[in-house]
Amino acid sequence: MSFLWRLSFLSIFILFVTGAYAQDVHYNYDRGANFSSYKTYQWVQLPGPGGAVPDQLIDESIKQSVDEQLAQKGFTKVENGADLQVGYHAVVREEKGINLSAFGMGSGPWGGWGGPSGWGSGTVTGQTSTISVGTLIVDMYDPAKKQLIWRGDATKTIDLKKDPDKNYRNLQKAMTKLFKNYPPQAGK
Repeated sequence: MSFLWRLSFLSIFILFVTGAYAQDVHYNYDRGANFSSYKTYQWVQLPGPGGAVPDQLIDESIKQSVDEQLAQKGFTKVENGADLQVGYHAVVREEKGINLSAFGMGSGPWGGWGGPSGWGSGTVTGQTSTISVGTLIVDMYDPAKKQLIWRGDATKTIDLKKDPDKNYRNLQKAMTKLFKNYPPQAGK
């Protein structure tokens, strides 16, 4: 293998590994909405696509995490007649992951990348696994206009069968990151 191929492989591998563990968030909004006019919100069940929430405890965790973010933004939660209606969709999908290991030998300039021609030899082994990836989509509707004014989504690898406290901390981090730029600032 050439040095450039190994360097490219290492760069792609590092990018893949860091991407697998990071939270990926996006948002979009109605540029004509007056976000400063919204002071109250209520939870609503959203129609349409999206997976069912695995259980009532996870549903409550998601709502609590969003409630915390909206409270920090100055919103008051009400049961009826709110300025905003908030709902979410949760989807968990299975993806294939790859765990690669590289072993080499030789005496090149980077220790282990050498040999008679200066590039040496090595072995790359791999193992695949199934990874659960969760996506949470939060929608905010203006009930007076009957239109969506803000949508955010957060995606992260998850394991619902492991530590629920760790999963909740990850959820809180994702919601903090998602609501960081709420309300949106026009022109940014």
